[in-house]
Amino acid sequence: MEKQVEAHDEVEMPIKQHYAEKDKSAKEFQISSDGLIPVDQLKEFIEGTIRSKVEGSSRSSFTYSKPYTPRIDNLKMPIGYQPPTFQQFDGKGNPKQHMAHFVETCNNAGTYGDHLVKQFVRSLKGNAFDWYTDLEAGSINGWEYLEQEFLNRFYNTRRTISIVEFTNSYQWKEEPVVDYINRWRNLSLNCKDRLSEASAIEMCIQGMHWELCYILQAIKPKTFEELATRAYGIEMSFNCKQDEYSVDPNDDDGDATQI
Repeated sequence: MEKQVEAHDEVEMPIKQHYAEKDKSAKEFQISSDGLIPVDQLKEFIEGTIRSKVEGSSRSSFTYSKPYTPRIDNLKMPIGYQPPTFQQFDGKGNPKQHMAHFVETCNNAGTYGDHLVKQFVRSLKGNAFDWYTDLEAGSINGWEYLEQEFLNRFYNTRRTISIVEFTNSYQWKEEPVVDYINRWRNLSLNCKDRLSEASAIEMCIQGMHWELCYILQAIKPKTFEELATRAYGIEMSFNCKQDEYSVDPNDDDGDATQI
């Protein structure tokens, strides 16, 4: 009989608690005789609930938590480890190059693998540092994962070009030939197709002014250094010959007169 009473009490307890909470909620509002809640009280209740939620989330957002797991946090640095000086990445530039610098710097200091996770924050600044501090707490459990997350976020925006674009690259009017060669070489660094030096030199020559192109195709330079040297010499020779002649403005016929 006593067990039945205890079981009955256990069943009734949640029910009593439910009605007690309802009575408590009812006391918070001044319910009218017809069972309606005044609009101003309901509005104040909703605003208070929203305010408490916002304040709670704000307090939690101001608290910094390490983005890596306790396993990473408990890793010990090698004996005699001296923190190196890292190049810092601000979210601009080439993220793969930054990774290469960072990994090599860490390896030279005697740290490898997951030990790099704890050091990575010291190589960031600006937008990249903001990204790191916003990572979910305890979400990083290894270097490979952090590296991939970083590269996915700061993907390389350098545009690659094709061979077709090279064939449409020409020396501008009045552009010195050495400037053209340097511009062409810089453009070639972004080419998605690998070119042999001989092919690259031939394509570069084809984009030059016709008189330079005609002579250099016969010379066939073997390196870009030779190409730049010979092209500059030919251009200077042309300029000197042009300077030897000028048009006399007082000559009615406009004939070229040698100075």
